[in-house]
Amino acid sequence: MKIGDVTLENNIILAPMAGVSDLPFRLLCRRQGAGMVCMEMVSAKAILYKNRNTEELLRTVPEERPVSLQLFGSDPEIMGQIAGYIRERPFDILDINMGCPVPKIVNNGEGSALMRDPKLAEEIIRSVVRSAGKPVTVKIRKGFDEAHVNAVEVAKRAEEAGAAGIVVHGRTREQFYAGKADWEIIAKVKEAVGIPVIGNGDVDSPGTAERMLRETGCDGIMVGRAARGNPWIFREICSYLETGKVPGMPDAKEKRERILEHAALMLQVKGEYTAVREMRKHVSWYTAGCPHSAKLRGRINTVESMDELKACVLEIFQ
Repeated sequence: MKIGDVTLENNIILAPMAGVSDLPFRLLCRRQGAGMVCMEMVSAKAILYKNRNTEELLRTVPEERPVSLQLFGSDPEIMGQIAGYIRERPFDILDINMGCPVPKIVNNGEGSALMRDPKLAEEIIRSVVRSAGKPVTVKIRKGFDEAHVNAVEVAKRAEEAGAAGIVVHGRTREQFYAGKADWEIIAKVKEAVGIPVIGNGDVDSPGTAERMLRETGCDGIMVGRAARGNPWIFREICSYLETGKVPGMPDAKEKRERILEHAALMLQVKGEYTAVREMRKHVSWYTAGCPHSAKLRGRINTVESMDELKACVLEIFQ
């Protein structure tokens, strides 16, 4: 699959997720077969004003490439300025977030609020494309609400403004992440534009991945929440699409090894204090569905050191 001049190993992509798709998790998903990984969204204004926490969000390493950096903002001039400012950084694709449903983002006129103003959305895309120096994609939703379903219009404007690809989440902003994703809107966008279209929403297994590709005609698939605690979903989907067979589910030994690999990456990138606290939520996701999982989560959420975390993981996944 190609997006602009960037070639992906396959068309299964890790979605940008705030608080999830950090550098350690992206590396893990790439190692498990993701064709591309996407960084957590970054505020253009935060970069402009040199927010001290932003540098960590912008960090990349060669092993994870191709990697997409996702930028959000509502001012075309600032978005274009920052696209130019960061263009020499070692990422491959610049994505514009027009899908985030979080109230504090939407109330600032950013994220999915831009679905209410297609003209402004087009101005932002055009400004970013002029400055980015690399392929620009746009992540949108079905619309802001069911009364304003305009993904096709926004996608057409994005293509006209020079976007190299479009990601469509088949839910409105009003839905957040509830209800069923509408794959028909993904198909309509695919029919309307000539650039690659990546489908997003309710892909949680090899079977749903194959069905989305078949039913919508989309060029690629973005996997989000289903990858939490389940990075091997990428190798499963890729294997199924290539051979029609799904590899065996990871056994306790492999789960243990992947969690400890994740923890080691966290430790290396973030230091023990932060690594342990952020791994608590990840281990909770890894243990979802395990016997007595609620009790396990209670234990995991009390660990204070990496040694404690490792001991807990070794006990759970014997």
